[in-house]
Amino acid sequence: MPYADQGFRVSLETFTSYGLEFQTRIVPELDERQVVSLDQNSSGFELTLEDGEVVAARKVVVAVGITHFGYTPPELCRLPHEFVTHSSEHNLLDRFVGREVIVVGAGASAVDLAALLNEKGASVQLVARKPAIHFPDPSPAPATRSLWNKIRRPVTGIGSGWRSMFCAHAPLLFHSMPLMFRSVVVQRFLGPAPGLALKERVVGKVPLHLGFQINHAEVRNCRITLVMTGADGAECELSADHVIAGTGYRVDVGRLSFLKPELRAIIRVENGSPVLSSNFESSVRGLYFAGLASALSFGPLLRFAMGAKFASRRLSMHLAKTASVKGQTGMSRRTISREVKAENVGTDARN
Repeated sequence: MPYADQGFRVSLETFTSYGLEFQTRIVPELDERQVVSLDQNSSGFELTLEDGEVVAARKVVVAVGITHFGYTPPELCRLPHEFVTHSSEHNLLDRFVGREVIVVGAGASAVDLAALLNEKGASVQLVARKPAIHFPDPSPAPATRSLWNKIRRPVTGIGSGWRSMFCAHAPLLFHSMPLMFRSVVVQRFLGPAPGLALKERVVGKVPLHLGFQINHAEVRNCRITLVMTGADGAECELSADHVIAGTGYRVDVGRLSFLKPELRAIIRVENGSPVLSSNFESSVRGLYFAGLASALSFGPLLRFAMGAKFASRRLSMHLAKTASVKGQTGMSRRTISREVKAENVGTDARN
């Protein structure tokens, strides 16, 4: 198949097919049942699956990705679900054909949905606080980049520039930085931005209301109305049948409903994210977090699929080492194998 590190878009079908094939070959024993409850006990943890089966594990890795962390602004989150939803809830858009929809946000989720809804036959408008949508500039072909350009802006899997280089290749150094530094970098690095290919599908085809702050939202006559303030300070209103919040994700351990309240209460957090050791272990011994939930500890790299390389190697080496130590104290090889499998079940195999 044709491929290039830059300037070549991998289709969603190819991306998902590769992931599924990898799982089939490497992890054929995958258990896709949902974990509905995770609690701590004297010997480790107890997981209750959706069919009622209870599984015991000495260690658990919570790797739920962005699941549970969809963020809807306070102005919208209190309204009925019939009128306001988050972008993560949508894959099929047939219900919106012929209806008026407002999409809120300026990032990939929002702009993607605006383009898809418009092409599907919905009457869509996009609202964002940012004064402009930052579509990326076309990347020059690697062969045409000068040596100076390559030195000045090195290319990584999460972006170009020395800041990206630091975040992509020094997650352990990032882990040692002060909380304030880590918080600012994770919050501001690689902010909302859609793909370049969406520019021609949105600009001039979807009405864009940029630089608007939503002050208030309410349901009137079976429609939702947004009361907004523009960059010039003037107030205006916009109404539609439905609003979709393409407003991203924010980690909050408190939203992991499958964790027993008693367990959630003893997990140390910073800005909603679990405080993790250099081996991804939380303040609860034997409980680990990977993926987006670990970004505040290890940097923006962990927000991307590329971060799985660092996380999986770091975690697997640590878990194998601790299993080996237990083996030397009398635990049988079979018990160790069973324990490692339990550690890697995660909380939702589909994420």
